[in-house]
Amino acid sequence: MPAARRPLVVTADQELLDDLLRLAAAGGVEVDVAPDPAAARARYPGAPLVVIGSDQVPACVRARLPRRRRVIVAGRHSAVDASTWQLAEPLGAEHVAVLPSAETWVAEQLATPPEPEPVSRTVAVIGGRGGAGASILAAGLATTAVRSGYRTLLVDADPLGAGLDLLLGWEDVTGLRWPGLSDADGRVDPAALLRALPRRGDLVLLSFDREELPGVPAAAMAATLDAARRGRDVIVADLPRQLDDAAVLALQAADRTLLVVPAELRAAASAARTAATVRMHCEDVAVVVRGPAPGRLRAREVSDALGLPLAGTLRPEPAMCQAVESGTAPGADGRGPLAELCRRLVDELMAARS
Repeated sequence: MPAARRPLVVTADQELLDDLLRLAAAGGVEVDVAPDPAAARARYPGAPLVVIGSDQVPACVRARLPRRRRVIVAGRHSAVDASTWQLAEPLGAEHVAVLPSAETWVAEQLATPPEPEPVSRTVAVIGGRGGAGASILAAGLATTAVRSGYRTLLVDADPLGAGLDLLLGWEDVTGLRWPGLSDADGRVDPAALLRALPRRGDLVLLSFDREELPGVPAAAMAATLDAARRGRDVIVADLPRQLDDAAVLALQAADRTLLVVPAELRAAASAARTAATVRMHCEDVAVVVRGPAPGRLRAREVSDALGLPLAGTLRPEPAMCQAVESGTAPGADGRGPLAELCRRLVDELMAARS
């Protein structure tokens, strides 16, 4: 079983850990171990099962780990009390397993193979500096994916951006926005969530309310990504440069992250800091260099300076910018430099799907 798909055990109680490792070994299963929620966070969303020791339940609640499916709280009889049961609910825990009486059941849960991963692909887009053009690229990728026959979700996760609904010309399209998901958790029905969002054809959008611009709740992001993995072929996430918990979750779920950097020296310097942070959460990070280049800085020079592979370049496209002002989504007509780049990027993204 790949490491990323092993059950995750979160405990610093050595005796409890020994018990859980023994139960896992009895079922022929290897597990990942984290002593606390900080160490668990990166693996938490993707693990097929999470077992949280009773010693770490309060810390996990304080750390606001997102609700998700298949979470079990486990502890020995002497360590489980009324507070354990009360705190299990905010974590979305489905069961509290008291050892040793529940050992057989816990062993069965650890040995149960994970559900087959939905075959979907996620790409995150983030600007190397403000105004880099990340939203234009994200919208172009989404419209191109739909034109290529893929069911697509476009996620606007930047609360300080201009709004992807405006960029698509969808401000009057009805449907659920982020404020309506403020109480969402891992128990959201995936199909119902996708049906509630604004859509046109196979493109579904999750963006902000024009009257409210709160941050994105991490639990809502986790629920949205889970729903999209089950009901969409492509997920495109437009992320803020200042990463919050929700953006980190999206980066961790991303198969690839595209960093958009204008072909300018100061933009490249700013992007270096962003790139270092992004690479902590996503292994596959590439740069898209946006022209024009006032100082004749070449795209390859920008990518070399950042130590990132060059995914492509974006040339100035006045006609596309004019079309956006008139309510036409970027890349919607399938023509021009943006559409050509997005077509290649989508093809590369989906070619890796197995």
